Amino acid sequence: MPSTTVTELRIGGMTCASCAARVEKKLNRMDGVTATVNYATEKARVEHAPEVGVDTLIATVVKTGYTAEEPPPPEPEPAPAGDTDVPGGGADPALASLRQRLAVSAVLSAPVVLLAMVPALQFDHWQWLSLTLAAPVVVWGGLPFHRATWSNLRHGAATMDTLVSLGTLAAFGWSLWALFLGDAGTAGMRHGFDLTADRAEAASAIYLEVAAGVVTFLLLGRWLEARAKRKAGAALRALMDLGAKDVAVLRDGTEVRVPVTALRTGDLFVVRPGEKVATDGTVTEGASAVDASLLTGESLPVDVTAGDPVTGGCVNVSGRLVVEATGVGDGTRLARMARMVEEAQSGKARVQRLADRVSAVFVPSVLLVALGTLGFWLGTGQGAAAAFTAAVAVLIIACPCALGLATPTALLVGTGRGAQLGILIKGPEVLESTRRVDTVVLDKTGTVTTGRMELTGVRVYGGRYGTGGTDEAELLRLAGALEHASEHPVARAVAAGAVARLGELPVPKTFENVPGLGVRGSVDGHLVVVGRAALLAAEEIEVPETAGPGVVHVAWDGRARGTLTVADTVKETSAEAVARLRALGLRPVLLTGDHRAAAEAVAAEVGIDEVIAEVLPEEKAGVIRRLRAEGRTVAMVGDGVNDAAALATADLGLAMGTGTDAAIEASDLTLVRGDLRVAADAIRLSRRTLATIKGNLAWAFGYNVAALPLAAAGLLNPMIAGLAMAFSSVFVVTHSLRLRRFT
Repeated sequence: MPSTTVTELRIGGMTCASCAARVEKKLNRMDGVTATVNYATEKARVEHAPEVGVDTLIATVVKTGYTAEEPPPPEPEPAPAGDTDVPGGGADPALASLRQRLAVSAVLSAPVVLLAMVPALQFDHWQWLSLTLAAPVVVWGGLPFHRATWSNLRHGAATMDTLVSLGTLAAFGWSLWALFLGDAGTAGMRHGFDLTADRAEAASAIYLEVAAGVVTFLLLGRWLEARAKRKAGAALRALMDLGAKDVAVLRDGTEVRVPVTALRTGDLFVVRPGEKVATDGTVTEGASAVDASLLTGESLPVDVTAGDPVTGGCVNVSGRLVVEATGVGDGTRLARMARMVEEAQSGKARVQRLADRVSAVFVPSVLLVALGTLGFWLGTGQGAAAAFTAAVAVLIIACPCALGLATPTALLVGTGRGAQLGILIKGPEVLESTRRVDTVVLDKTGTVTTGRMELTGVRVYGGRYGTGGTDEAELLRLAGALEHASEHPVARAVAAGAVARLGELPVPKTFENVPGLGVRGSVDGHLVVVGRAALLAAEEIEVPETAGPGVVHVAWDGRARGTLTVADTVKETSAEAVARLRALGLRPVLLTGDHRAAAEAVAAEVGIDEVIAEVLPEEKAGVIRRLRAEGRTVAMVGDGVNDAAALATADLGLAMGTGTDAAIEASDLTLVRGDLRVAADAIRLSRRTLATIKGNLAWAFGYNVAALPLAAAGLLNPMIAGLAMAFSSVFVVTHSLRLRRFT
């Protein structure tokens, strides 16, 4: 299969979901191009063959009637200035312009609506004052709708703006005809107001309050929608804002402060207390505590010293650190997180594709319904005014803006909130998977356990093996001293445990490593042997039978003295995490390549009944396939390279963010912290987001289905229809914003 290139385009000029559907359709008609266009993020994600250039893609969008450009590299938000519509955000010219248009329209429309609705306020020639006030609202206030309609008509398309523009201009045009050519302009004319279609004589009926009121209500809806969309995207901007702006780099031993963009891999830089770590790196000098709460959601600072990795965006709490940069720019963990969040927000779930297909055919259908309504009322002799009112109400009430916003706004907020909590959702299709999952397979090492070997037991032999003077401290002192000279993980665990319990250890006089078996040497005048039973047997030292993995034998002066037990310890939060997963209706399974006895001990400790042990790394994906063949829908949680295939095979893959890049790339969800409890949070958030999307779609579909017949039947005044339509969009966005409170 030929390789493809992924390009992101920022689309300008889209005013509704049907605009996004149109751009997407045009792009997908190109050979070798697969595109998804998201109205909420105003971006297109385009997969295209290398021979299809970006300029060609942009030209196609422009021919469709919109603008397109490659977005600049993400920049942190500037400090608040001027427009404070979005807390923490800077001035947004588009939002400020929309707010100005709304404010002027509202001031001019209010008297027009009041004069029309309250006959007692109607003085002689009031209708001419209404015309004077309404004209700027319809022409200038409604200009965005008219401009979009004209642009789309030139390209042979109709959008939701077409409905708004046609409805308001028709109401305004009818009023002009009635005022100048009919009886509505005569002195002393009075006009009643009705929530339903007006049966007044056509020549004396004016609809200035409809034209002005609808434009104002729709501008209000657009402004609230734009504000909400910016709030929804605040998490991504917050992620970008986490990074440091400049950094103190060491040049020939001297600190030189440079912009972060000038940092290169291998550079040494200084991080003082209170400063942000400029980029991903490894500590080469110093010790400190690092606060990663903004990045991971974990409140406790992490102690770091020479050799420990640190992530860009974290805050140095106490000591001075010298760090060697290992990743800069797009290669940093922070940049990868932001990219994953943005890709998830730009994608589309299956439910959104359904909404797109509906909105693509909705506008032409509504135009036909409006014409049919006009013809029906005229044909039944109800009068031109009533027929016209009902047709305009149909045009206005039908705008399915809520339908277009239902999915993307919930995705924006849900994925953004997830990023704040340390949960990265790769794409919207992931949400569909979380709903169906019934089994969760947990890798043991590094997921349920810490992945670090620790000394867990010390046993001194008694009976026929008793030595009468050896105690636990002596056993640990001599064994720990010898293991301290070894680099083996088990040896390091024994040495660390000995130092923690006893403090300083003696230095071996001689030391020999026996590959695969253990170590031997001289400590305090004793010939000490530490390792497997086979090593002691080779030294002709008799040892008792011992069961279980992780047992290290200790002997000196030709006699077995005892054993040390080393094990991978269970994380403190794992048992609580398993209980939370069970509470979500999931059946936990422990999957490991470790010995069955060790696996079952861990499973019993955390509350897992089903254990699959002694599985080779390449067999893990086969286990997932077998479980799926049994009819289960499987989620897999892992962290290592050996888990990557299983994560990709599972219906839902969750990678621990503390794990390998291979595991993270193969997963659907990344848990930034190494805390298994976040897996339950991730599934809960995904399910909540999906439920919000479905609730939004139910409202949007239900609203249009219920309101259209009412409008066609003349049971809705067009102005009330406009108000209801505007606030249906606001309802959907507000409903989505509730996800920001997810904990």
